[in-house]
Amino acid sequence: MLSQDILKALQGYTAGMQNNVSLVIQTGEHPKRAELLEFLQSIASVSDHLDVVERDTAGQLRSPISFLLEAEGHPNGIVFSGIPSGHEFNSLVLAILQSSGTPLKLDGAIQASIGKVSDSLKFEVYVSLSCHNCPDVVQALNQFAQLNPNIAVEMIDGGLYPDLVEANNIQGVPAVFLNGEPFANGKIDTAQLLDKLTSRYPAMSADSADSAGAETLPTQDVTVIGAGPAGVAAAIYAARKGLKVTVVADRFGGQVKDTMGIENLISVPSTTGPKLTGQLVAHMDEYDITRKEHLRVTAIEPGDIKSVSLSSGERIDTRALIIATGAKWRELGVPGEKENIGNGVAYCPHCDGPFFKGKDVAVVGGGNSGVEAAIDLAGIVNSVTLYEFLPQLKADQVLVEQARKRANITIKTNVAVREIIADNGKVAALAYEDRDSGELQRDPLHGVFVQIGLLPNSDFLQGVVETTRFGEVVINERCETSTAGIFACGDVTTVPYKQIVIAMGEGAKASLSAFDYLMRQG
Repeated sequence: MLSQDILKALQGYTAGMQNNVSLVIQTGEHPKRAELLEFLQSIASVSDHLDVVERDTAGQLRSPISFLLEAEGHPNGIVFSGIPSGHEFNSLVLAILQSSGTPLKLDGAIQASIGKVSDSLKFEVYVSLSCHNCPDVVQALNQFAQLNPNIAVEMIDGGLYPDLVEANNIQGVPAVFLNGEPFANGKIDTAQLLDKLTSRYPAMSADSADSAGAETLPTQDVTVIGAGPAGVAAAIYAARKGLKVTVVADRFGGQVKDTMGIENLISVPSTTGPKLTGQLVAHMDEYDITRKEHLRVTAIEPGDIKSVSLSSGERIDTRALIIATGAKWRELGVPGEKENIGNGVAYCPHCDGPFFKGKDVAVVGGGNSGVEAAIDLAGIVNSVTLYEFLPQLKADQVLVEQARKRANITIKTNVAVREIIADNGKVAALAYEDRDSGELQRDPLHGVFVQIGLLPNSDFLQGVVETTRFGEVVINERCETSTAGIFACGDVTTVPYKQIVIAMGEGAKASLSAFDYLMRQG
């Protein structure tokens, strides 16, 4: 089931295992059980520290295609229901390695915060094996389970449990339930999971006086906020100058991580967002750069030495600051949008497209991302209707031509979406206005994918630097902001054309400008 190349790679990964790990599969009958058993036995064959156990777990597991992890004979709260192949294969491998003693990649302050949970928390994460956002959630919660015996996590492959998907009214992934109740839906990162948990369990909150496990850093020369292409480029250029550098980010890769097809990064004919993200992080790790991942900046105090407060309660003092926080998906802002996220409204066609197989869907937005989404969805769904506010599509001509070749893609331009209509808790129609005639019309459909651009992640900068009315950080040709010693680069700024290659160049420029600033300061 697993190729020899994969098994060889696994043998290398597991060579340093310290503890014995058992993959305990529930006994019983299921059409997919033999496939799961073969899958697990293949994995276990690569190390003497791994074995597969078939056992009646007395209700611990959901079905005969569920298995749990035991470290040295003790369950560690991690369960997989389904065959974690596809994007979830890495989730299983990481869970095995971490169960066997590989250090967790969570900041010390975050680990301390998770350790404070005293309530019993059982997470269920519904995934699609084609979803590239789902592993982030599964892997984060798996780490939480290993940090605290009060936390348990179960990955559930929605494709193998259609009855549960229907019963829980799931139309988007990842869908996270906590103790049987909806907790989170759609793309969510570790920092957001922590925010949601902290809001429910205030005892997890940290302050500057509660920093057990947190690393105390000396004053940094440069602190970079954000770790997409711009932030990583800035960090590498600063480190190459011999400066003390820290990068703070809620997740590495930023929006790039959600982009499946990248064909305009010069000298790289074709790649994917997850692959490029891995390469960015690997390049950055070649340098002595401190990483503060899964954390947000809550406040900035300007001055000769800038003070940066983090969501963990930590504070970083730094001589120069580079803002590279990128942007997030722009919402339509119409009735029925927020109310139906996960019930027919989605922002990631790669993640949620499979849930609409054979159905009629809408894509709102005629730029590159919108037309690409329509083309991708056309191979899965029954029909796609593309809605664009302007009289013409804004996408590159090559994409427009591809979309027009698809018989099941209908393009409507010069229309304004007014409402997303639901019936019995699921999207049933989209109401729009013909901007020529003013006539209101309604198209029946089952899903709406919103692809109308990005909003800069700059809310935390209010009063710190000048921003436009759209929230973009105002910079000059040297990436300088209105505040001395604070620089900005990438999609969060006023620089036009939000492209990966441009963000990388702007990140390098911001870092060189910061270096010049520091040299002048002495």
